[in-house]
Amino acid sequence: MRDSLAVSAQLSYDMSASAEALLSLRTRLKNTDPSLGLNLVTIGDLVGLATAKVVKTHANLNAHLLDGVLRSYADVHLGMAVDTPRGLMVPTIRDAASMGLREFAAATKDLAAQCQSGKISPDLLTGATFTLSNLGSFGITSFTPIVNQPQTGILGVNAIVPAALVNPDGSLGVERRISFSLTADHQVVDGADAARFLRDLTAAIATIDLFLLG
Repeated sequence: MRDSLAVSAQLSYDMSASAEALLSLRTRLKNTDPSLGLNLVTIGDLVGLATAKVVKTHANLNAHLLDGVLRSYADVHLGMAVDTPRGLMVPTIRDAASMGLREFAAATKDLAAQCQSGKISPDLLTGATFTLSNLGSFGITSFTPIVNQPQTGILGVNAIVPAALVNPDGSLGVERRISFSLTADHQVVDGADAARFLRDLTAAIATIDLFLLG
């Protein structure tokens, strides 16, 4: 991590989205027939799959910068930070953006279980093109994740919290929102690039059911 900060120009950006559609979809999935394999899909799974699909369209974030050479990838190999008794591990979900929701959710659970058991293959801990770190379950509302070199970006997922809302009729209401903290290497990812990625991601999250149908 210290080397990562030393050789890159890391800058972080925050943006939030309505979490109402996200929570509604999670509730519907939870109530489905277990035989469909969708009832165990988590908020983290929904966010992770949306992230993989969005980052696929942002070539300079789905990339490696090594020895001054930028290499963008057609496929998204999503690194997923996992807290274990042995410390942080980051297994890789290969071709994550091409997966369906059921397949993606199964992959995250399998990789997390392998990390927790300490029996994961070293091959599954390499090759990520972009990383996701989810601290929302701990109540964290903003943080500054450190880029995993030679990747060019990492996304932090924060807690869902209530926020004040002005309704169309001018009355006040409450809306549940989720925020994201993107850290990107400014050597190849300009502020506008980072903003466009977060804009696209938050739009996907706000309409998650429709987005995953696309």
